[in-house]
Formats: sequence, structure tokens, C-alpha cells
Amino acid sequence: MTLMTGSNIVRRSAPTLATLIVLGAGIIAVGTPSAHADDGPDTVIPNNMRLNDGVVANVYTVQHQAKCTTDLKISPQLQRAAQRHTEDVLKNRALDGDIGSDGSTVQDRALAAGYHGTVAETVAIHPALAINGIDIMGNWYYRPDYYAIMSNCANTQIGVWSLNSSDRSVVVAVYGQPA
Repeated sequence: MTLMTGSNIVRRSAPTLATLIVLGAGIIAVGTPSAHADDGPDTVIPNNMRLNDGVVANVYTVQHQAKCTTDLKISPQLQRAAQRHTEDVLKNRALDGDIGSDGSTVQDRALAAGYHGTVAETVAIHPALAINGIDIMGNWYYRPDYYAIMSNCANTQIGVWSLNSSDRSVVVAVYGQPA
């Protein structure tokens, strides 16, 4: 390409195929960061905080539709228990429910996280990069066992964690009844 600026002639060549391949490989190597749940509202680093908070809000709605009068509070201990199982389910594709790869139950994980009360759990696994609140609640609402957990008025505490990989999304909610 030739550009004329005043009395100077500037020549620019089109990018070569080799340059485009190197740039493309660099973009692919850097890739897209995986989304993860965290404790901050940072939107520069992808996170699932809004998704997790939306799950809590939807469970609160289910409880109040079931005539519960108590508030649902987020518990850091239940969040840690949910995080542990979410990470395990994302890494171990043979898992599809409540039992961890080490044989742990939701009660085991809650105790290990410092929660001393009765707990229950709901798990959503979606075979795609992203999952949304409609997918999650649509799955849980119409499963009688999960609906019973969500609508149980004794479950006054909750912890939600979610993670995504390029072909799988996992969301775990752990519900608690304080001791």
C-alpha cells in the first residue's frame, strides 16, 4: 500500500501470512480466562458472583412461594463446602451428584469447612461453557428431591459456588440448618 503525505511517499506492506499465524497462535495460546466464583465484584477478571447471587435470590423466592417467613443468609462455610464440591465435579467427569471423588458427602464437606448443622445440596451440571439461572432453576425446580431442599423453610443458610470450563459448567448450592 502506498500513502502520500506531502512530499514523502510511505510504503506499507500488507501483513504476511506468517505474521497473521503468529498473532493468531498468540491469541489462542492466551485464550479466554475461565470464569470462577469469587468474593469481589471485579468485572475485569471473569467471575460468577452475579450468577451465584442470582441462585441465592431464586432460592429465596422459592422459599417464600412455599410460605417461608425466614430470611436466607449466605454462609462463608457453606460457600467453601460448595466450592470444594464444584471444583471436584468439574475435574472429575464421572461425578454427577452429591458424592465426591474421595467418597465425601455434603455433610462431610460442610464439617470440613467449619459448618456445624444439618446440610443438603443441589448440583447442576451443564455440558457447555456457560450456564444461566434459568437453566439452573429449571433443572432444580422440577426435580422433586431438589425442590424439597430449596423450599424447606428450615434451610436458612446457603452457600453457592460455580465454575466453568470450555465444555462444562457446574453449580453447587449447599443449604444449611444451623445447629
